[in-house]
Amino acid sequence: MIREYLYALGAVCPAEGELCSLVMPWIDAGTMSIFLAHVAAQHPEDGGVMLLDGAGWHHARTLRVPASLRLLFLPPYSPELNPVEHVWRHLRDHDLGNRVFNSLDEVEAAVCAALRSLMDQPDVLRSMTAFDWLNTISIMSN
Repeated sequence: MIREYLYALGAVCPAEGELCSLVMPWIDAGTMSIFLAHVAAQHPEDGGVMLLDGAGWHHARTLRVPASLRLLFLPPYSPELNPVEHVWRHLRDHDLGNRVFNSLDEVEAAVCAALRSLMDQPDVLRSMTAFDWLNTISIMSN
């Protein structure tokens, strides 16, 4: 048995039903920095708050956070609070689960197709990520 990996990074705007994602060959502070720059570039006129869990690359000293983004860390062991975790569950339940892939390229193609499909379904994204409590978040500017 051979194990190979790829990493899907995603950010969702629950209010708009928008998804921004990248699929990368590895994950570390460098690739997370690339993803944050990608998200900021997709919304150059907007500021944003990104909810994150406690992954090491989210806290790394070398992480580069664009000025337009603010990072907000969720309590430990609370993935149910993170809207993007519901996106990953949707992908497992509807697109990726209980399937056999013959190569990592097939996995990547399936992940990318599923993400593109969700990007075209803002109502579905809103329905699974727009939690009422998100409206209570207040971020003070620096």
